[in-house]
Amino acid sequence: MFDADLQYHKSRIDRLQIAALCGLMVVGALFVYSATMVNESTAAAAWYKQSWFRQVIWYVLGTGAAAAVCCVDYHTLARWSMVAYWVAVLMLAVVLVFGTVRFGARRWFDLGFFSLQPSEFAKLAFILAQAHFLSRPVEELRVPLTFWKSIGLMLLPFVLILKEPDLGSALVLLPTGLAILFVAGIPHRYLMRLLGGVGLLGALFVADVLFAPPGFQIKLEDYQRRRLLVYFGKEDSPPAGASKAERARLRQQQSDYSHNVRQALISVGSGGLTGKGWRQGTQNALGYLPRSVAHNDFIFSVIAEESGFVGSVIVLTLYGVVLFSGIRIAGQARDRLGKMMAVGVVALLFSHIFINIGMNIRIMPVTGVPLPLLSYGGSSVLGSLIAMGILQNVYTYRKAY
Repeated sequence: MFDADLQYHKSRIDRLQIAALCGLMVVGALFVYSATMVNESTAAAAWYKQSWFRQVIWYVLGTGAAAAVCCVDYHTLARWSMVAYWVAVLMLAVVLVFGTVRFGARRWFDLGFFSLQPSEFAKLAFILAQAHFLSRPVEELRVPLTFWKSIGLMLLPFVLILKEPDLGSALVLLPTGLAILFVAGIPHRYLMRLLGGVGLLGALFVADVLFAPPGFQIKLEDYQRRRLLVYFGKEDSPPAGASKAERARLRQQQSDYSHNVRQALISVGSGGLTGKGWRQGTQNALGYLPRSVAHNDFIFSVIAEESGFVGSVIVLTLYGVVLFSGIRIAGQARDRLGKMMAVGVVALLFSHIFINIGMNIRIMPVTGVPLPLLSYGGSSVLGSLIAMGILQNVYTYRKAY
């Protein structure tokens, strides 16, 4: 009896997942340092103003927030989930009016010492609210109104984030919400119709972007349309009767639009088996991979160039440990609420990882979705670690009947 109790207390946290998270944070700090210190003006700044140091601060604060989340039973978190959800929705609405504009998007609150991105925390609030809403008796899930209410919970933050515009962050809500719906026990016929509708809308959207004449196109920001055209390898059609010089200008413009993606691919491929060495990558150092995005959107390209195939596999292995241990935690959850919360977090993290690494190797369009714990950014790091705190919470209270 004593041995059983001792073993239970020893297993209050998933140590393998914690070890993988620590590994990712070490890799993140090292390569944010490598990606930013090639800039002479950055290297000349005081150490406490440099990106790598700020990243470490976010790791520390995020770990503290995750530990705080672990101290409260997830059922208590769920009871406050709708409050968190509506606060997040309010913040998403307010940022559209009072937020700071960067690169043509209004996504941040400038707090001076920190730029808060509400969408990163809205994703977590959505997971908690959706899981809490669907943790009702299974019989109620067969009622169509329940299904449509759950879709409404997903669409409201989706639309607000899309308006910023932040297409990537909006899109990750879809697989996350669908995963929670599936685990909740929503009738399969509802899910199949939903998937069919989403697939049809997606096909029509792509057809509109690629083939519709200018007067009939869905309204998108110019950079969003350019990214999609680059991804599908389609060039802007020159106007009828365009001169040779005009055609050459359009070709050069198209080459400029695809510059980041090409350089990211070159970075990944040039790393070879073991890489060029830490801080020895030339793509970033020489400015071919734009320094403004090397430490966030394209951090995986920096890692692949400097540590090669071996380093890339190590990163993917660490992510694999985090995700598969998350699936195991979902399987061990004591109830449907815990299972849905764990699956929602795993689906969210997987979507981020797949989209970000995919855009670095050109299997996904560039969307600006951060790579969890590796990309530089306070909101992203805090959101990712709080999400891991939710997973550990479900694991901690899996036997607390």
